[in-house]
Amino acid sequence: MSLPELIEIVPLAKQVQAEITVPGSKSITNRALILAALSEGETTLRGALWSEDTQVMVEGLRALGFAVKVTDDPQDVCNRTIAIQGLGGRIPRAGTLEEPLELFVGNAGTAARFLTALVCLGHGLYRVHGFKRMHERPQAALFDALRELGYCIDSVNDRLPATIHGSGPRPGATCCVSIAESSQFASALLLCAKVAKWHVTVVGQNAEESPYVAMTSKLMEAFPTRSGEFQVEPDASSASYFWAASCVVPGGFWNPPRAAELSAASLAPEDLQAWRLSEFSSPGSMVTVAHWPKSNWQIDAAFVKYAELNPKLSSVSRCFHLGDSIMTLIAIAPLAQAPLKFVDLDRLRVQECERVTALRTELTGCGARVEEEGDTLFVYPSTLHGAEIQTYNDHRMAMCFAILGLTVPGIKIKNPACVKKTFPNFFQKLATPPPHGLGASVLDASTGRKLGVEELFAH
Repeated sequence: MSLPELIEIVPLAKQVQAEITVPGSKSITNRALILAALSEGETTLRGALWSEDTQVMVEGLRALGFAVKVTDDPQDVCNRTIAIQGLGGRIPRAGTLEEPLELFVGNAGTAARFLTALVCLGHGLYRVHGFKRMHERPQAALFDALRELGYCIDSVNDRLPATIHGSGPRPGATCCVSIAESSQFASALLLCAKVAKWHVTVVGQNAEESPYVAMTSKLMEAFPTRSGEFQVEPDASSASYFWAASCVVPGGFWNPPRAAELSAASLAPEDLQAWRLSEFSSPGSMVTVAHWPKSNWQIDAAFVKYAELNPKLSSVSRCFHLGDSIMTLIAIAPLAQAPLKFVDLDRLRVQECERVTALRTELTGCGARVEEEGDTLFVYPSTLHGAEIQTYNDHRMAMCFAILGLTVPGIKIKNPACVKKTFPNFFQKLATPPPHGLGASVLDASTGRKLGVEELFAH
């Protein structure tokens, strides 16, 4: 049964004690799938995310001729165990000039960028295309770098759809790639560079320390190169919604607020590994995330530090502090006790939707005072009311505002099924009784009927 087109989140009326499991990291799963295909022999990924985005990647690898076996994961319905038969850099299938091999990537930016670089190692033609929004998203920096390496990329406007002329590894070829618009361009090249024998230089804002480029490098170091197993961590961005819930639900640590315990210095990345969520939980509601990763690969693992709202922290940056989870903090920011400033938001404009405008528009529609100056948002303490939330077919918009609905009456989410992109059972986690969920009521907004947990999976 499909989710209704419009659902309403009913605010929680009492404190909740819960320990939530979240699916595997999309970022790590997609990187691991590429590395496994490039390795020698069979690699098994455990705890891999199984959502629209990762299914697109798996289907792309299968279309290229890789043997991929997918089996259920007993720990989470949205995870899978995935075994990939790597061929040491060989791409089994290719198309011709008359009939390029078609790779459909939907709206999956990671798959679009990673597969584009991967098929350069093949011998033949490949056409990469997706949905309309994917055709609007930037690709030029990646295409330019691949051309610099010696590959032919045909594209009318340096966006998708594009035809890639694969010509195999190019030992000694060099390129320079900018991550000003997306770190995925650099990650796509770095994942293939060892097998392709490329030399890749990364430039752009914070190029040397970009968290997602660093994740790629660290993952490559830890990944088995000749058969073996790899455990995928839970997704920190997905976990941020439940950390946010622990802020705003009755008895949460924003409700009432308490003094921050962190100094500005303790927000440094090297201090993050010492952190444990229990240190920041209030004696009232307590929402924790099970099996939290210890690798410190994911920038969004720092979400709770920034949710503590240290008064010495003047702003929160999309480049230096948080990744996608900055959207979660922006969505609940009107409930804070002081204005919050969010900076370096330019990349949010070129993702699944124009997220800066979307956040400002939908929060304003709920009664929030939000000011936009360049790539900065100022969010002020506000008295909020219910509204119908346009999600723009963006999974993160749906999940962010659903958390707001746990405390603000009348929040209704349009097209809630868009969460299937990364977290198909998100609404089930909201509705499942504690301790494995929050026990929230989710209604069919058109009828007022309470939806059963089994009706809340996003297909």
